[in-house]
Amino acid sequence: MSAEQRVVVVVGAGPGVSGSLARRCAAEGWHVGLVGNDETVLADLASTLVPARVERRVADAADPHTGGSAVADLGRRFGRIDLLHVNPSAYREADPMHLGVDEILDDVRLGVGALLVAVQAAHPYLRPGSRVTVTGSMAADEPSAAAASLGVQKAGVRNLVHSLDATLAPEGVRAVSVTVRGALAREGTFSHDAVGDALWRAAHQDPAAWRSEVPYPA
Repeated sequence: MSAEQRVVVVVGAGPGVSGSLARRCAAEGWHVGLVGNDETVLADLASTLVPARVERRVADAADPHTGGSAVADLGRRFGRIDLLHVNPSAYREADPMHLGVDEILDDVRLGVGALLVAVQAAHPYLRPGSRVTVTGSMAADEPSAAAASLGVQKAGVRNLVHSLDATLAPEGVRAVSVTVRGALAREGTFSHDAVGDALWRAAHQDPAAWRSEVPYPA
């Protein structure tokens, strides 16, 4: 691999925002690693990333063994990770009076735990200049009572991003969440491609003015 050949690993990869970011990286000449729980979805996404070199792994992103092993294996295969994007969250229609403790813990395990698993596994392959991005949501600030666990996940993952950024900054690695303040749509400001571009820009912030949370739209 050329010293300039960059690598993105997308955890929770799918056809939406994470797929758009993967395509943006591929268009820039990056190699792409994909981690997700559905081989068909991963294969379909990989087919849109030609001519990039693509490696894919099927795993439970929140499981320290399978999810962590998948990310670490991609790091070994590529030799480095320049951008780690973590996308998973769980949507469950249940208000606080109908949401069980085990259910909310399962959701947080995915929506927050997957980030911890991915970063810990990727850490040996991150280098000065590497970036970690997360798809955030206005649900962190304006939760829907009808899907109470999502707001908890998004608030938690944003908080964890702040802590990761502070911890990794001395190594030259930065983390950022992009808080999407609207509902995803097929076209317009909240299209998958538009939000994917926002993530790309967040990852390429000026390090001297780095923010670990970026609202979208600004």
